[in-house]
Amino acid sequence: MKIAILSRKRSLYSTNRLIEAAEERGHEAEMINTLRAYMNIASNRPEIHYNGRILSGFDAVIPRIGASVTFYGTAVLRQFEMMGVYPLNESVAISRSRDKLRSLQLLARKGIGLPVTGFAHSPDDVQDLLTMVGGAPVVIKLLEGTQGIGVVLAETQKAAESVIEAFMGLRANILVQEYIREAGGADIRCFVIGDKVVAAMKRQAVAGEFRSNLHRGGSASIIKITPEERSTAVRAANIMGLNVAGVDILRSNHGAVVMEVNSSPGLEGIEEATGKDIAGMIIDFIARNARPHRTRTKGKG
Repeated sequence: MKIAILSRKRSLYSTNRLIEAAEERGHEAEMINTLRAYMNIASNRPEIHYNGRILSGFDAVIPRIGASVTFYGTAVLRQFEMMGVYPLNESVAISRSRDKLRSLQLLARKGIGLPVTGFAHSPDDVQDLLTMVGGAPVVIKLLEGTQGIGVVLAETQKAAESVIEAFMGLRANILVQEYIREAGGADIRCFVIGDKVVAAMKRQAVAGEFRSNLHRGGSASIIKITPEERSTAVRAANIMGLNVAGVDILRSNHGAVVMEVNSSPGLEGIEEATGKDIAGMIIDFIARNARPHRTRTKGKG
């Protein structure tokens, strides 16, 4: 098979591992710099150009699209889909999962456990919004934030009001969520491929920090998840329409709650914590499932 990997750098751990895993299995893999690909959008003859040549002959494409380039990256991926190339994750599913509000609404509609979440536009509604999610402490999140950036824990009502009003004053879109104190600064990253959780790790925040992201200095360790957590992770990925996803779960007093569904989960932390060849599992999934023109939008929304 000939596999395209949409990424920004070959040196990134996840990109490098996917290329290695593909080549170990006898496949050809080429990294395509997402922002250097350009498109000829023509009826019945879609083309992608790269470094002065037309890309052709690919059987599958693995999108490793950073959050900051979602718009352009999904446009390039759509072009591959129009050319009949099998996408590991489809453009519609990636766009859906990157929109935090939309993804939470879709998960809620299907009955997935979530933290109580509020969304409002006017500063006049802040006090009632805070009451709606159970009052302080609350977690305030920028809709466009990634890797823990733009996430604030407001421990008092006054602090929460000040932070929300400041974000609203900057015309930033935010979510306000209940703080799951019993999680103790830890979450669980479930790595889903197809209809199976193939690996899971516990991410623990450093002392004095509530964000458990590894980019924020959190630590990772292997963990045994419950059947409920396993089912929740698989259902959440399927609702988003993602074949491969990192589903972040908190253990709350009312069961497993989903914080986020990530369409380009990093491989380094999960492979180091579990010792599993996740990159190889992804390539094996593609080998089993890749067919020309097999793109279809899963789910609704």
